[in-house]
Amino acid sequence: MKSAVFAKKGEMKLVDIEKPTVQAPDDVIIKVVRTCVCGSDLWNFRGINPLEPNEENSGHEAIGIVEEVGADITTAKPGDFVIAPFTHGCGHCSACRAGFDGSCLSHSDNFSNGVQAEYIRFQHGQWALVKIPGKPSDYSEGMLKSLLTLADVMATGYHAARVANVSAGDTVVVMGDGAVGLCAIIAAKLRGAKKIISTSRHADRQELAKEFGATDNVAERGDEAVKQIMELTNGDGADAVLECVGTEQSTDTAMKVGRPGAIVGRVGLPHTPKQDMTTPFYKNTIVAGGPASVTTYDKEVLLKAVLDGEINPGKVFTKSFSLDNIDAAYKGMDERQVIKSYVVVAD
Repeated sequence: MKSAVFAKKGEMKLVDIEKPTVQAPDDVIIKVVRTCVCGSDLWNFRGINPLEPNEENSGHEAIGIVEEVGADITTAKPGDFVIAPFTHGCGHCSACRAGFDGSCLSHSDNFSNGVQAEYIRFQHGQWALVKIPGKPSDYSEGMLKSLLTLADVMATGYHAARVANVSAGDTVVVMGDGAVGLCAIIAAKLRGAKKIISTSRHADRQELAKEFGATDNVAERGDEAVKQIMELTNGDGADAVLECVGTEQSTDTAMKVGRPGAIVGRVGLPHTPKQDMTTPFYKNTIVAGGPASVTTYDKEVLLKAVLDGEINPGKVFTKSFSLDNIDAAYKGMDERQVIKSYVVVAD
């Protein structure tokens, strides 16, 4: 079968490998229908997180059809159409029961990898997989795109809003204009935010942010961004800040634009070795966040919201590629020609 691997800095390639098999009783083998490229995949692609040639990259979002299940799997069967979350929670440990299945305590191999492929072995599938009614052919391509976002970016954006306790009437700042930041805008609106300030410097992303619910946009960075956001919040700062980038500058700004007692919901993978905690101390800033509770949110909120047409996060996919063109899918995102690359693997 075909699988994408890292070739060298700035280049992906396809290789032929053995189709995965059931290796543990709670394994599920899935035929991938659609996958995609995540912003976090670019850390490896750009050489920031070095990989060796031919090493499996971090691709981790897929929807597909169950092919085979291990002996312990009772919740899925061959033929089921499923979302394969990037997290693999157990559903019964204290973390999962508290709604933090992204930090499941039952196993250490809690995250997907290498799903930009024709087939995948999904570990710990008993609770983590999310069933989609019907089959892929029942859905439009636009709906398949929205369903695919439920493997990561829509749930991750929702996680930022949830841990920041975004509530009806709130003023929210969203740091980041990638797919996660745009989905965080959707989540903030879904949870009732009244004023949502996006932070994009790109016209196409500003337009999509506005369509998703942003009421204002600040394109500047650093001190000027802080100044403008504070002016938009009457000098008080936001009730919640959703940090969806993970860089030092984005994190620093997030810490400065909340009101006293605001919550910063962090879902951008941190690439900051140290952080000033003195300033947020005097503002009583609350910091929360981490890997998203994908299965929890999909089952409780997001799958229904997508199926009912209440949200349409699939619009973050602005260009489609075949699996054979996986390198172009990465380059499109790396060069900011594409917000998020959508990869068609099978019918």
